[in-house]
Amino acid sequence: MMNVFSKSLLASALASTTLISVTTVSAQAAEPLTVYGKLNVTAQSNDVDDEATTTIQSNASRFGVKGDFELSSDLQAFYTVEYEVNTGDEAKENFLARNQFVGLKGGFGAFSVGRNDTMLKVSQGKVDQFNDLSGDLKNLFKGENRIEQTATYITPSFGDFKVGVTYAAEGAASQYAQDGFSVAAMYGDAKLKNTPIYASVAYDSDVKGYEVLRATVQGKIADLVIGGMYQQEEETFDKNGDPVTGDSKSGYLFSAAYTISAVVLKAQFQDMEDKGDSWSVGADYKLGKPTKLLAFYTNTSFESKTTDDSFFGVGLEHKF
Repeated sequence: MMNVFSKSLLASALASTTLISVTTVSAQAAEPLTVYGKLNVTAQSNDVDDEATTTIQSNASRFGVKGDFELSSDLQAFYTVEYEVNTGDEAKENFLARNQFVGLKGGFGAFSVGRNDTMLKVSQGKVDQFNDLSGDLKNLFKGENRIEQTATYITPSFGDFKVGVTYAAEGAASQYAQDGFSVAAMYGDAKLKNTPIYASVAYDSDVKGYEVLRATVQGKIADLVIGGMYQQEEETFDKNGDPVTGDSKSGYLFSAAYTISAVVLKAQFQDMEDKGDSWSVGADYKLGKPTKLLAFYTNTSFESKTTDDSFFGVGLEHKF
């Protein structure tokens, strides 16, 4: 009886030791992983082409995972896999691909490959006060591109300066069988936390059929944030990959935000030659660090239309 008991006790001890060892090894091998995202949903009245529609719509809500892993003392692997979640889509399979890339970073800077925002898009920083809403600058400006086959390199910071370049492969369907490059030189912190000014100059060459030159600046004085953008754009290739000869168009954007306690008041005006203009006003009310209420009104006037489009929305955003 005692012998049986001893054997059982020994077997239990060995099993426990093995389990602890496996768990320890697994914990040591586990990569740091961050799950993140946001839900931004608004109730809107959209008056487009003289037809008013009420919607409960998702504004680039997203879900993703990201992380990095130390390969050596001066080399790390990093990755991001992100999807847009369209809460207002009738389909239950409502995931759309966003940035999805893997890369290496170290003293040489950072290099990544995969689906990614171009450097011109990244260079805008936070100047667009109505990003992802009906007043998003992409409605009038070209260059807000996320290309499915890219290689991107960003230099280390030299003081507060850094440079980045994106190569868009001709094999990407959105490239219309053309190689493309997107280059940006940036100064300062786009969030205006470490520097009071952020500025950038960026250029797209044959990215999604366009050549684009963009200059952006944004600064903070006490509780007031003001920004501006100037852009020139010209179509170079159509969707069949055939060259296009056209005139260069120019446009500009001005934005401002003023914080009063938990309230942020926002305004923005944008104009693009031969296309139209748009103005937006709005306010955010912070309920907590990750959560805010928002309201906005946008009016867009396209030169190709006889009537203006208008959008009024109120909603809720929560980040996690």
